[in-house]
Amino acid sequence: MAAAASLRSGLRGSLSPGLRSPSPGLRSMSPGLRSPSPGLRSLSPGLSLLLCLGLLSSISSAVCEEQVPLLLWTSERMPVQTQPPPSAGHIVGQQQLASYLENVLNVGPRNVVLFLQDKMSIEDFTMYGGAFGNKQDSVFPNLEGAMMSSSPLVLPAVSWPASNAVIGQLQDQLETSPLYMDPETLSQLRLNASSPTLLVFRLPYGTGADLMSAKEILSGNDEVIGQVLSIMKTQSVPYTAIYTSLRPSQEVASLSVEVEGALGGGRSLLQVRGGYKERERERERQRRIKEKSSVYPPVEFKEAEESCILLWARSLSVSILRSGRWEEHDLTPSTFGEGVSPKLHGSSCDKSRSKLVLNYENVLGHRSFKLTFSMSQRLYKVSSRNWFTLDSVDLEYDGTKASFNGSRNIYAPAEFSYRCESVTNFRWPLLVPRSSKDPANQWRVSFEDFQIQGFLVRGGQFSYGSDCSAFFSPGILMGLLTSVLMVLVLTYGLHMILQLRTMDRFDDPKGPPISVPLTD
Repeated sequence: MAAAASLRSGLRGSLSPGLRSPSPGLRSMSPGLRSPSPGLRSLSPGLSLLLCLGLLSSISSAVCEEQVPLLLWTSERMPVQTQPPPSAGHIVGQQQLASYLENVLNVGPRNVVLFLQDKMSIEDFTMYGGAFGNKQDSVFPNLEGAMMSSSPLVLPAVSWPASNAVIGQLQDQLETSPLYMDPETLSQLRLNASSPTLLVFRLPYGTGADLMSAKEILSGNDEVIGQVLSIMKTQSVPYTAIYTSLRPSQEVASLSVEVEGALGGGRSLLQVRGGYKERERERERQRRIKEKSSVYPPVEFKEAEESCILLWARSLSVSILRSGRWEEHDLTPSTFGEGVSPKLHGSSCDKSRSKLVLNYENVLGHRSFKLTFSMSQRLYKVSSRNWFTLDSVDLEYDGTKASFNGSRNIYAPAEFSYRCESVTNFRWPLLVPRSSKDPANQWRVSFEDFQIQGFLVRGGQFSYGSDCSAFFSPGILMGLLTSVLMVLVLTYGLHMILQLRTMDRFDDPKGPPISVPLTD
C-alpha cells in the first residue's frame, strides 16, 4: 500500500495543470461519463487523472492516434521536468519527445537505462496498478518505489512511432551505441559515470485473451526492473531510467467497449460524430497489420515453456551431387509460414549447449531427413564475456550423417543473436566439411538472410543481431591497398621532384665558353 501511495504521489506531482483541470469538453460529456461507477470513485487522484487522459484521447474522433505512456526518472532525486508538460489530451510527437529527452540528458545522468516493453497502454496501469481499491494487488511495486524516490516525468500519451524512435534519439544524443542487456549480463558489466552508456532491456507483454497472463507478465517485468535498479545501485553509478513500449496494448475499438462497460453507459466510439471515418480508419489499420503479418515468424523451440532457441531464414535449401549435377530441394515451405509447424523432436537446450533439430520427410529421395544446428557457449577470458558458436550443421538421412563445421566463422556474444546475409559451404563458405572423406562433400547447403540464437532468448524474440559482415570486406581491403600504393608512388614522385637542383653556371652563346676544371 505504501508503494502504491508512492506511485500516486509521483504521478500526481508530475502531471501537468491541464491534467489536474480537465478540459471543458471532458466536463461536458454525457451523464454516463459525468457519473462514474463507485469503483471509479475509489481511484487514487494520480491514476484517475491518467485514466481520464486515456479516455479523452480515445474518444477524440478528430485526432485519434495510437499512443503509449512514457515514464522517466533519475537516481539522483533531481527534477527532470525542465519544460512545461503537455496539456491534457495532447499527444507527444517525435520532435517534442526528442526535446524532452535532450533537456533531461542535459541536466541529468547520461547513463541511460531503457526498459522497452513490447506493448503497453495507460490502461495497463489502471487495470493492474491497484487503482480500483485493490492497492495490495498492484503489479508495479518496484516501479512505484523508484518513481517515489525521484521527481519523475510522466508522459501519458506518446505516439507509438515516436516511442519506436526513442532508441535512435538516445543514441544520437548520447553518441553511443545501445547495449541490449539482461540482469545477469548487467551484473558482470562495470559502468563508468564519466562515459555515457545506453542499456536496453526488452520486456515482453502477454497478448492472449487471459487477463491474468498479462498481469503475471507485467509483474515479472516489474521484478526485472527491480533487479536492474538494485544492480545499478550497488555499482553507485547515477543513471536515468526510461520505461515505455513499442506499441499500445489496448486497441482503440476494444477500448470503447471497455469504457462503455466500465462507466455503466455512454456512447461507444463508433456512435459519435464522424464514426464512419473512424471505422474506415480502423479497417485500413487492420489491413496494414495483416500485410505486415505476412512475414512469417521464426522457428521457436521451448524447454519447460521457456523459449531457448530461435531460427529464421528467408530461404533454406540443400543440394546433392548426383550423376554429375546438383539436385536442389527447398526446405523453406516446410519450415516457415502461416500454419506450418516443423517437427522439432530431438532438440534440446541448457545453459552451455543447445541443439535444434528440424525433421523432414521425402527430401531428395530420402524418406527421413534431419537438419541439426548444434551450438555451445563458454566464457573467454580474453574478452571477459560468454560467446556462443555454431559448432556444426549436420544432415542426417537414412542412417548417414554429413557434418559441416561452423565454429571458426559463425559466433556471437552469448546474449546476442547471429545474423548473416548468406551462410553456405560453396560460395564464400562459412561452413566446411569435417574432413575430406565426410559425406558433406557431396552436399551443398544454403541459408539466405539467416539468423539464429541458442541462448538467453527473452520473450520469444531475437536479441540484438551480431552481423557476419566485417567492416573490412575484401572490396574495402583491395580499395585501401590500391589507395596506399598510389599514395606511396605519388609521395616518391614528389620527393624526387623536390630533390632536383638547378645549374649555378650557364653558357652564354655570345661570350667565350665556360671552362669547368675537372679538379673542381
